[in-house]
Amino acid sequence: MEISSSNPLFISNAPGNTMQAFLDNELSKCDKFIISVAFISRSGLAPLKQTLLELEKRNVPGKILTTDYLTFTEPSALRALSKYSNIELKILRCDKNIRGFHTKGYLFFKNRVVSVTIGSSNLTGNALAINKEWNTCYSVEEDEALCKNVINDFNELWNSPNAFSASDTVLNEYAQIYIEQKRIRRELQRQKIALEKEAAINESKTVSLEQILLEPNSMQLEFIQKLNEIRAMGEHKALLISATGTGKTYAAAFAMREINPKRALFLVHREQILRNAIESFKNVFGDTKTFGLYSGSSQETDRDFVFATMQTMATHFNDFAKDEFQLIVVDEAHRVGAESYQKMMAYFNPDLWIGMTASPDRSDKFDVYAAFDHNIAHEIRLQEAMRLNLLCPFHYYGITDIFVDGEEKEKRDFAKLVCDERVNYIIEKAEYFGHSGNRVKGLAFCSSLEESKELSQKFNKRGYKTIALSGADSQEAREQAVKQLENDNRDNGLDYIFTVDIFNEGIDIPQVNQILMLRPTESPIIFVQQLGRGLRKAEDKEFVMILDFIGNYSNNYMIPIALSGDRTYNKDNIRRYVRQGVKALEGASTIHFDEIARKRIYESIDSANFSEMKLIKECYKNLKYKLGRIPSLMDYEEYGEIDVMRIFENASLGSYHKFLKKVEKDEYKVDFSTIEEKYLEYVSTKFANGKRLHELLILDELLGENNGNVMSRVMSKMQNDFGISVNEKTRKNVENILTGQFASGAAKDTYADVTFIENDGNDFCISSKFNELLDNNEFRRQMTEVVKFGLFRNKKYFGHRYKDTSFCLYEKYTYEDVCRLLDWEKNEVSQNIGGYKHDKNTNTIPIFVNYEKGDNVKESIRYEDGFIDEKTLEWISKVNRKKTSKDVISIQNSDRIGIKIDLFVRKNKDDKTSKEFYYLGRLHTSSEPIEFKKFNKDLGKDQSYVKFIYTLETPVRQDIYDYLVG
Repeated sequence: MEISSSNPLFISNAPGNTMQAFLDNELSKCDKFIISVAFISRSGLAPLKQTLLELEKRNVPGKILTTDYLTFTEPSALRALSKYSNIELKILRCDKNIRGFHTKGYLFFKNRVVSVTIGSSNLTGNALAINKEWNTCYSVEEDEALCKNVINDFNELWNSPNAFSASDTVLNEYAQIYIEQKRIRRELQRQKIALEKEAAINESKTVSLEQILLEPNSMQLEFIQKLNEIRAMGEHKALLISATGTGKTYAAAFAMREINPKRALFLVHREQILRNAIESFKNVFGDTKTFGLYSGSSQETDRDFVFATMQTMATHFNDFAKDEFQLIVVDEAHRVGAESYQKMMAYFNPDLWIGMTASPDRSDKFDVYAAFDHNIAHEIRLQEAMRLNLLCPFHYYGITDIFVDGEEKEKRDFAKLVCDERVNYIIEKAEYFGHSGNRVKGLAFCSSLEESKELSQKFNKRGYKTIALSGADSQEAREQAVKQLENDNRDNGLDYIFTVDIFNEGIDIPQVNQILMLRPTESPIIFVQQLGRGLRKAEDKEFVMILDFIGNYSNNYMIPIALSGDRTYNKDNIRRYVRQGVKALEGASTIHFDEIARKRIYESIDSANFSEMKLIKECYKNLKYKLGRIPSLMDYEEYGEIDVMRIFENASLGSYHKFLKKVEKDEYKVDFSTIEEKYLEYVSTKFANGKRLHELLILDELLGENNGNVMSRVMSKMQNDFGISVNEKTRKNVENILTGQFASGAAKDTYADVTFIENDGNDFCISSKFNELLDNNEFRRQMTEVVKFGLFRNKKYFGHRYKDTSFCLYEKYTYEDVCRLLDWEKNEVSQNIGGYKHDKNTNTIPIFVNYEKGDNVKESIRYEDGFIDEKTLEWISKVNRKKTSKDVISIQNSDRIGIKIDLFVRKNKDDKTSKEFYYLGRLHTSSEPIEFKKFNKDLGKDQSYVKFIYTLETPVRQDIYDYLVG
């Protein structure tokens, strides 16, 4: 959207429309900035750290004015801002002359145009992302009245005798006042809580204050409701899938309070978790139940609810009667594949088993869903939990890991992982990005035990208090380390715990406010587990800082997959997520990548093959485990598993039938003839993507057995039901496609026998060959499933056609797609198109641009195409062209003679797994062509080219533009 004084932008912190994202974007583009706000907090600065660092490197000047009003602004936030060399910071002291200060204004200057934003948002985390706020942004010339008035008022305040530069003296004075006011507020809050507790005790001797105030959150309420439905159907097992920190233990307690079993068993794998669980249950049940700890150190088995470690129960479950417990809860239920769990579950016979886990999709491939009869009581993953504000907000920063001696290998030797240069770099970044709260309480995940020990020692030599923990350390040692980490008194505490994987799951450390990821991401599951260690809410913890040091690893694509939760393995989705960053999450959490880290992830995405059989099989099994049956095509969409197109695009597959034949040799017994397989493959690979409606509607009619005069009826339906007019060129194009006349190259021979319609002398009807194949009911069923799937995709992804085209802006298309959707009578192989081609029959010219030219591109076709800005493209013709060449003349006169030019761009031709281009709309020539020569070193001579400047009808959307040119 182009912002102006007549077309302002309204920002209310709705999803995708937050001040946080807006500020990040405006700061990154401006030449200078002015900010005047009443309040500033660390939570407001945390998501802007990377952008502020880049502004300092570019020496972009900024002025920030705030106040001591209500003593709300945090001294630590002021100290952080005062350290930027490019920022002037002043604090306006309120007194009898200035009684209050409530300005909330942001000005960003670029090329004498100013983005003026005035509204209600202070520079705090909640105001920028969570609270309902009203902010309005106008883009005006610097000398317009509105801009002048705002700047003049700012300058009056800035130059006021009440405005003090943020010197150490001024900051120290303010910090002392702030600490005293905070102490007073806390004391008043303590007194209020004491009064409430006294009132609760007077009301009831058996009900605690926690019980009175404790209510289930939205996840827990939905879980209880679905659990009741499962029990009402006579089922005896249920699974709760819930992100770490969302309150699974309390969910079990609330559910058990409603079910009210006489005896219950709560199973976990670590004693520390048991103690925490007992406290949670006591908060829910008070004195109405008794609770016992059953582990190596305690034998309290005579209580109503027994909380046991699996290590103890595995060897003593025979000490209990089979029906001893009416309800058994298994925490970390992804472990139930172990033999000890299986024996115990076979022994006990409760009325209800409840499994709880954050990660049911395990790498050991045990079917966790089957263990609980595929009864999913509720599922809430990380992204949904963040949206519902169940977890502490996080700010993720993908930071380039340091190159030691210029090395960029995938695996560096140990000495370089722990060298002084890298240690200093890690500390520098950890201190810069900071943390919430008074002191750092950090976890650092390393690649190996040796690395964790060495890094811990080197941190300690630099004044930090750290420890390295591993699976070899005793439970007591781990619990002691956790207590030290959470201790507010640093003298008796720890700054960091370095580990490899022992804190991946199960351990509660709510106070963690910074996580260092110092190892490559090997699994999205483990990434989310480690991220989750910092997401539990805690008092005085506004956010957690996640610092991921990204090396040059081939599997870096797993990072955005883990952060987004998008398991479709669609490259566009992943790239877009990386580019959108701060806009990608709802709520206050943000995602940032520095420039080099972002480039490394893009390279990883480009080189990855998401259509490889291993990945497809893994995703298929995950979905089958969840459903307890072979998934349908629509199941993949509904449950967010791998994009079905990855299956169709696999060179050895081409259809879901062929895939099932490979992976389900025992369960899937369907056999098709060679010709039936070809028909299924053709529809799956050509039409199921949903990029055009025409063929899918015709096939839908044919499968419905209403197949006479099909072309006329469907073309009429296109107009009446979808508002799409079909001309003779389109009709001819569709006829050729469905009669096998459109194909070219190898495909022409491969699918020579695949025809869907034939001319009956008047119109078109179903071909006799296709009609005969439909006598096979299973073939008809699968063909119908593929067509319905394609229609669904068309509506979901391709329903908004761009102007008079068959394309959707910013969707992606292959060369063949473009030839088809431009209504060409025949397909053209890419070599014949050569970057662009004029089809005289349709008077269209598609232009294909590979934005980054790979090293293997010949000198003669290494065209220097590129965007000048979001609306302007500089483009070079084919080699050996002059202003008098026919194609050059056609392009130059395109508007006058009715030629339509459409632009298709892809980032990198070297991405072998993607043959698609973004559609960026219609082009118009905006200047006279320029003829020039360029020396070809391969041939040793000059070659002639022609340069054009094009104007795009629609400026390229910002995230797509940034991705292509970045």
